[in-house]
Amino acid sequence: MVKGTALRIFGAVLAGGEARRMGGVDKALVTFAGKSLLAHVLDRLEPQVEEVLISANGDASRFAQFGCKVVADDLPQGPLSGVLACLTRAAKMGATHLVTTPVDTPFIPGDLVPQLLLAAESAPEGLAMARDDQQDHPATAVWPVGLADALAAYLAEGGRKVTGFTRAHGAVTARFPDAGAFVNLNTAEDMAQAEAWAKGAP
Repeated sequence: MVKGTALRIFGAVLAGGEARRMGGVDKALVTFAGKSLLAHVLDRLEPQVEEVLISANGDASRFAQFGCKVVADDLPQGPLSGVLACLTRAAKMGATHLVTTPVDTPFIPGDLVPQLLLAAESAPEGLAMARDDQQDHPATAVWPVGLADALAAYLAEGGRKVTGFTRAHGAVTARFPDAGAFVNLNTAEDMAQAEAWAKGAP
């Protein structure tokens, strides 16, 4: 992170998955605890950033109610192609950093962005990802927009794994004490189990 530079932090919700384990539905619009998964994530992410982008392909009008710019991949190659498209768009809009999170993580922490930025200060290229007591969550991360060229090259060379890129670029971790904060709701069973948990979540 460049000292003395005014930070402009944008967010991006990665909503490009096909939700095969939910029958191929549009996961972003699946109802959980009374509202869509996307609405849950936006409620938590929007207060922490200047603007939120939605990374998704297909008909952008299905997200019109959320009031966010929808960014499609130039060439769909998994979550990193969504990150790249949003990095490129955010940079054109004046952002210095992009914080990404998957659409199926409705419990992300209210201090996600400041904790990621704090951790990123010790990263050689300013890249930091979330970690709970059990594992890393590389798709929940802060990305300096200056990494766009390197990410484009990685994808052009056939790279697909998020961890392959983050490791190569010295990503550090921001540790969060609550493992439930980053739970992925991938199946109907996950949704049912999380409903009870959500009632006690802040």
